[in-house]
Amino acid sequence: MSEIVAQTIDRCRNAGLRRTKALEELIVTLLDSPRPMTLSELAASPRLRDQCDKATVFRLLQRLAEKGVVRRLGLHERAAYFTLLVPGRHQDYLICTECGSIEAVKAPCPVHELEDEIRRKTGFRNLYHELEFFGTCPACA
Repeated sequence: MSEIVAQTIDRCRNAGLRRTKALEELIVTLLDSPRPMTLSELAASPRLRDQCDKATVFRLLQRLAEKGVVRRLGLHERAAYFTLLVPGRHQDYLICTECGSIEAVKAPCPVHELEDEIRRKTGFRNLYHELEFFGTCPACA
């Protein structure tokens, strides 16, 4: 088991979640994925399809999102995408308002300096941000 998986499972246990095989497989699947995944993609993935049903994956994702372990992305009227939140790693996303596709922004985040300034001026701790850009992708344009 990788160190990131072990740390994420520890975060889950500290947040009051039970360690189950389905939880472990969901974390590994999200960590191994090069992009955010939908509920359907996760439930059909090789690690999860024989481990649990789609409803169980949905409940796990909801709990993990509530506890700040996964991030829910996407437009509310379209399928949600989920990605694992790993401390020290940050990713911003582009979301197409036509087809709902999501891709990572391949540029430095412009908000980190602002976040540092807000932290200094307000005294907030554990400050973080999530940045999503919405527009029409080249395929839909």
